[in-house]
Amino acid sequence: MKLQDPVTAIRGIGEKTADSLRKLNIETVQDLLSYYPRRYVGYEKPVPISEASDFERVTIQGTVCTEVKTHQGPRYVITTLSVRDASGSVKLVWYNSPYIRNILRKGETFCFVGIVRIKGRERVMEMPEYYSLYKYQDMLSVLQPVYPLTAGVKNHQLKKALQGAAEAIRSLQDELSKEVRERYGLMEHRDAVQSIHFPRDEAELRRALERTAFDEFYHFLLSVKAMREENVTLSSDFRITEEARDALKMLLDRLPYRLTDGQQGALQDILTDMSGGTVMNRLIQGDVGCGKTIVAAAALYVTVRSGRQGALMVPTEVLAMQHFQDISALFSSGDTPIKVALLVSSLSAKEKRAVKEGLKNGTIDLVIGTHALIQEGVLFRKLGLVVTDEQHRFGVRQRDQLAEKGDLPHVLVMSATPIPRSLAIILYADLDISLITELPGGRKKILNCVVGTDYRPTAYKFIAGEVAKGHQAYVICPKVEDDEGTELENVGAYAESLRGIYGDRISVGTLHGRMKEEEKQRVLHDFSSGRIQVLVATTVIEVGINNPNATVMMIENAERFGLAQLHQLRGRVGRGDAQSYCIFIHVKKTEESVNRLKVLEESNDGFHIAAEDLRLRGPGDFFGVRQSGDLMFKVANIYDHAAQLKAAQELVLSGGGS
Repeated sequence: MKLQDPVTAIRGIGEKTADSLRKLNIETVQDLLSYYPRRYVGYEKPVPISEASDFERVTIQGTVCTEVKTHQGPRYVITTLSVRDASGSVKLVWYNSPYIRNILRKGETFCFVGIVRIKGRERVMEMPEYYSLYKYQDMLSVLQPVYPLTAGVKNHQLKKALQGAAEAIRSLQDELSKEVRERYGLMEHRDAVQSIHFPRDEAELRRALERTAFDEFYHFLLSVKAMREENVTLSSDFRITEEARDALKMLLDRLPYRLTDGQQGALQDILTDMSGGTVMNRLIQGDVGCGKTIVAAAALYVTVRSGRQGALMVPTEVLAMQHFQDISALFSSGDTPIKVALLVSSLSAKEKRAVKEGLKNGTIDLVIGTHALIQEGVLFRKLGLVVTDEQHRFGVRQRDQLAEKGDLPHVLVMSATPIPRSLAIILYADLDISLITELPGGRKKILNCVVGTDYRPTAYKFIAGEVAKGHQAYVICPKVEDDEGTELENVGAYAESLRGIYGDRISVGTLHGRMKEEEKQRVLHDFSSGRIQVLVATTVIEVGINNPNATVMMIENAERFGLAQLHQLRGRVGRGDAQSYCIFIHVKKTEESVNRLKVLEESNDGFHIAAEDLRLRGPGDFFGVRQSGDLMFKVANIYDHAAQLKAAQELVLSGGGS
């Protein structure tokens, strides 16, 4: 079996299964082996039912104390029963699973695993896993991989396919010599692949993830080194004009505020680069809300005023629409009109053709869009500057693809992800770095509190009070997912619970990653216009949502997220003149998580938080919800794998791997 063979070469995989796997972009054996779990589930000892907290994933051991009931609901066949132990009872609910009545019978004892919801005086567990006592005893020592899924693909299908690919795993060759592996304490490549999919224990899984992270960093840094060496010698015939500088000065003078020293310094770096005769490759790194966008807008403005086109690529349509509206308004105030266009996937074919034609013939000066900008058929007449916002959401190749649309355009990338400077220098080794360290004037410091679940009623009252003042709030649900994808139900259930508390006084909306783009846009429009007063969402709102009227951010199960991500979420409030607040709800209190969240409670400085996150996280958390790192990597995370990043850099600089 070869790595490039189709997945049907694996015994037991027919065309029907192959069609399902194709939905996950798995077509070859290699694709399958490199399709890694997103998290690992460890099975813990059962807890008394009465000790299970709201939204907590637990195991309970109880006896079925009612008959199994099945009835047809509006959308699903609903199966229910109740289970009791010495401390209390819990209602269990399954959807479209009527066969449960043939498995679970009154008087029998099982172990149930799932998310507990407390509804009034009743505890409810929806879609729990169930095991016999003997079976569960065996599972206590096993880590179960959980894969990213889509409709029609089940977790067990992927596990079965990977078991069938054992021969391919054994045949994997290692590009690193034994001497290099021993120097950096790395396990063999084939062992790492085997252990990522079928870990025997936590220690083995940790080593497998470290080896895979090293490989990802190593290949990334090799490409960065090649880019850096090439870019050093790239000359540019595009220099900004004095007339453009004068026009920019007038634009900045019309702003209702003055740029901070950090913004002015970054802008001066850009203007110097774009006047130097070589291609600019610069990163603007700044904390959430530091004002990077106006600096990028200034760079695009001076580019257009110098006779070239500009392009701004962002990771989401929501953010693209927001930038399009803001920059269009900003550029409309000058004497000479600047034609700004939006290019995103949700546009009609006719609208896309019109934008592409305008870019090709030069009638469009600036385009703002998503990945749609790097698709085939998007051509520019004279592209002078490429800007990518939220750089950590794009891979190096995607950034290059946009730059390749022009004849050596200048490149500016921006990131609000707070990365310790020592790691940023490695990660962005192909770029010159400008830092913006202060926030614009007039912004009030966000007030933070870390509290337990017993604070929820008080938090709900506080949110209602802010809404009564005319403000709005976000509530971030824990990103709980399983084989069937319960993220959607989780957000919906929480929102329904809030609607029951607030009634008609406060409008509650929902937002999650499974919504279609048009539906997301509608919800965000309703939120920005005030029709939705409390938005219950997953981390989909982490990037690029700007509602200055939102003053409260409440994050459930805050201990489940990395500090950098929590800081990004907190950055969605505090964007207006009113005092803003962030409430971190802490469910599972350990000494480590208490110390980590205390950093957020005491500081709003993203770079300090990033450094503390790196110091406190140690080897990372792979066994619950693994924290997401830079999205250009499948496994590697600059915080959890800082040592592997530095080791990979050392190997690249030494010029040896084999």
